[in-house]
Amino acid sequence: MIPEVWDRLRPFRDEAMAQGIPADDVERWLTTARPCVTLQRAEDGAEPVVGRFGGPLLLPVDVPTPQDPFVASIDLAALPVDGTDLPLPPDGHLLFFAWPETRDRRPAGTVVYVPAGAAVTERDKSSWNSRGVAEYGAMFESYPQGPLRARVEASLPYHSFVALPGDPGYASLPGHPRCGELVEVWQDIQPDIAPGGPLQIGGYADEEAVEFDPVAVAASIAAKAVRRGHWDGPVSADSADWVLLADWYAGRCVEGWEGSTVHWVIQREDLAARRFGCVYTTVFWNP
Repeated sequence: MIPEVWDRLRPFRDEAMAQGIPADDVERWLTTARPCVTLQRAEDGAEPVVGRFGGPLLLPVDVPTPQDPFVASIDLAALPVDGTDLPLPPDGHLLFFAWPETRDRRPAGTVVYVPAGAAVTERDKSSWNSRGVAEYGAMFESYPQGPLRARVEASLPYHSFVALPGDPGYASLPGHPRCGELVEVWQDIQPDIAPGGPLQIGGYADEEAVEFDPVAVAASIAAKAVRRGHWDGPVSADSADWVLLADWYAGRCVEGWEGSTVHWVIQREDLAARRFGCVYTTVFWNP
């Protein structure tokens, strides 16, 4: 992790120990820290522009138009160096698509990778709403628009429980006996030292109710979808094999969908191999 980003966690360490959490537990928790890139909408600013919400939908000529609304495009070559620990391609664009509601039979979105220099054509951004449903059209009209500026942040877990394999129960995160208290400290101090943004690349997933890791939840849902024939495998049900590609806090932007968070997750080996068709998208929404 970039040293100056790591240094930003000092107030978290100080506050946790001030609350009586043993130094060994705090330091063990800090070993879980991961870098992430948080993206903010801003026409002006010191941070680099690395993409945009909305804009024209430009896809390679041989790629069909996704069935979900277009959210954002990210220029991978413009992302800050070492901004994440993900094996991302060094250049090209990632295009994110999402429907801000949960679905039963298929993922709530997709990701398309457009290699640098690929021939592209502009597509109709409303083709997903082929029936012209007015409510959905109004929803899409409220999707955010404009340039996205990047800031590298440190990310710590927002969750403190893990599901027990083959058991409906749960347990505290292994090796972290004070994890509940540490999560509470992070949630209190994170807005001051790592304020985040509406879109995040890498790091830990967050949502309105986050007792369990959303990436682990997505991995479990993906494995069930494969078993039921709703998704192509193979996939691992072990959350350690998956990473958060991106989070979008849609509820901050989309009218009528307050509390909605989109998680695009992928197995690390699929990401390294640039198999972006293997991204699995989930949504937490508390209507």
